[in-house]
Amino acid sequence: MIQPTPTTPADAAADAECAALTRSLRRRGTVVLSVFALVWAFAGSSGLASGGAALAVEIIAVPVTAVAVLLAYRKGAAPSPRMVDLPRNWARSVGIVNVVELVAVFAVIAASNASGRPGLIPPAIALVVGLHFVPLARLYDQWQYKGTAALMSTVAAVGFALVAGGLSDEGVRAVVGLASALTLWASAYHVAVRG
Repeated sequence: MIQPTPTTPADAAADAECAALTRSLRRRGTVVLSVFALVWAFAGSSGLASGGAALAVEIIAVPVTAVAVLLAYRKGAAPSPRMVDLPRNWARSVGIVNVVELVAVFAVIAASNASGRPGLIPPAIALVVGLHFVPLARLYDQWQYKGTAALMSTVAAVGFALVAGGLSDEGVRAVVGLASALTLWASAYHVAVRG
């Protein structure tokens, strides 16, 4: 999208402020996505039967995360192809979405443990995380988060199917954890590189 040329110094200042906010939000998004991908990778690796495979995943996960963050903060990166268009009170709304997500995660853990079904925790958390990206797509004006929401929800559905199919809790944790990590890293790299 071609941005109109500012006509006044105030317009130029507003455009520069919007560009800085866009860059800051996208960098922050990349960091958050990457760190949570790392958490999912470690959770997934803990379900692997082979200690060597688990260690390999963990060793690979750290630089994959670091590279995403470095890409977000690299010097000379092209400006984002478009500026964010944030709704009113977006920061407050983001806070509410994140609090609801956190409460839902704790509720999932408590309910799964209380029912004696801890194997449901990874897919249920993946579903909560996926669903929280739906409002975040609008609130951050990052429409690619809808894809993140769809993929995380798909990972959750696969995890629930694996639980229903009798896969061990560790196996479910490995599949859901690693698939969630890949999804979040893909989103992080997309935000870092494409904006």
